[in-house]
Amino acid sequence: MRIRIVGAGAMGRGIAQWAASAGHTVELGDVRAEAVEEAVAFVRSMLERAVAKGRMSEEGGAAAVARLFPLDDPWAPGPDVELVIEAVREDLDTKAEVFGKLAQALPATTVFATNTSSLSVTRIAATLDDPTRLAGLHFFNPVPLMKIVEVVPGTATRPEIPAALTELVEGCGHRAVTVADTPGFLVNHAGRGLVTEALALLEESVARPADIDRIARDVLGLRMGPFELMDLTGLDVTAAVIDSIWQGFRNEPRLRPSYLTPNRVTAGLLGRKTGQGWYAYGPEAPVDAEEPVTGDADRPVHVPGDDEDSRSLREALTAAGARVETSPSPAAVVLVPVWGTGVADAVAARGLPAARTFGVDPLSVASGRRVLSVTPAADPAAARDARAVLARGDHCVTLVRDSAGSVGQRLLASVVSVATSIAERSLAAPADIDLAVTLGLGYPTGPLAWGDRIGAARLLELQGALHTTTGDPRYRPTRWLTERARLGLPLTDPGTTPEDCAG
Repeated sequence: MRIRIVGAGAMGRGIAQWAASAGHTVELGDVRAEAVEEAVAFVRSMLERAVAKGRMSEEGGAAAVARLFPLDDPWAPGPDVELVIEAVREDLDTKAEVFGKLAQALPATTVFATNTSSLSVTRIAATLDDPTRLAGLHFFNPVPLMKIVEVVPGTATRPEIPAALTELVEGCGHRAVTVADTPGFLVNHAGRGLVTEALALLEESVARPADIDRIARDVLGLRMGPFELMDLTGLDVTAAVIDSIWQGFRNEPRLRPSYLTPNRVTAGLLGRKTGQGWYAYGPEAPVDAEEPVTGDADRPVHVPGDDEDSRSLREALTAAGARVETSPSPAAVVLVPVWGTGVADAVAARGLPAARTFGVDPLSVASGRRVLSVTPAADPAAARDARAVLARGDHCVTLVRDSAGSVGQRLLASVVSVATSIAERSLAAPADIDLAVTLGLGYPTGPLAWGDRIGAARLLELQGALHTTTGDPRYRPTRWLTERARLGLPLTDPGTTPEDCAG
């Protein structure tokens, strides 16, 4: 296939490398001639590096370079061009101008694809005389390494185009997911679950950014915590995406932005690129070390209740050599597994001693980091001792402020909730949601499969408790989760639709 790429920036050059390496003839154009020269040199250097590292044969690298053709004029006639991929800046007028000029220069049969990440594909297509020829083809940076592409049909896109684009993408070694033309498409939309809830936790002073990140990594298994991720991406970019998706979905509470971000963006605290974000960067940056464990690890402990979470916690503490009392003595600290509720609720409901009662997140018990919730009524010395007991067996222990569901549960519930909302609206198929999130965001598993690992019924209990305890509509369970919990279906199961039963 002969493909023309318009826009020779980071995305355009990445797409050019990807397509040429897969055997396609690639024309690369830009309104800035020097940008094309720089892009061709960059692609050549990347292909040479791939050859040097043994990822590509010398002949294959040379052939890929030979398939790359720089254009002096991006609007030059191209009677053999079958596909155009636009990768210019995120501005509707600019993209409309690009496709308007291309429509005059290329055959009517040429398919147009926009690499937009935030604009409506339908709105871009509407600027053309023939809006049926355009679809979204959203790559992620760096294109050769990020093996996922979102195929986004506009409202008027001809039905055969998404299938053809999917075939192209997968023929070039990437995975393609078909996504509805909605704000954020799939990956950026699904990614809001983690960062918006992390910001909500910080708003409520539940934990510091470093502690939230530690819990995200060590308890949930994420490669990077939400605040580390925002610093890497840039808070200006993250805040703009959060706002645009929230506004695009008509102020959906599940996607609600934080009041914390605007002032930080205005102050230039954007992350790595400015040297200061949620963390400081550079040779003089302080290291945010964990506090040493100083309490009495031999203090007796009592775990009330006979539910599975309580039994698991007792067994773990006993195995680590802790003094676990069946009947609590006046000196014992009380550890209560909490699921969707707070320690304060357990103290009030069970008549537990407020100064000596603490919460433990069940998600953290089997991990390398345990999470201990502290109420305003806690005795600091008892809290230090409870931390020391939980640290037995070489565990790290993070102290957080008591809140409904604790940190890990709230992050997980939000990630799954946003994903089930996407599935519920039929914005993408369940399998595509999980595939796109694992490849696009680097999560250890897809959010729907993650929910199945916890169990739909248990997640419904968690989200229902969060919603009831806080009264916040952001935590209301989705229909997708509720139905599957009631019916015994996995969250990954698309289920039966009325269309399946017709005829």
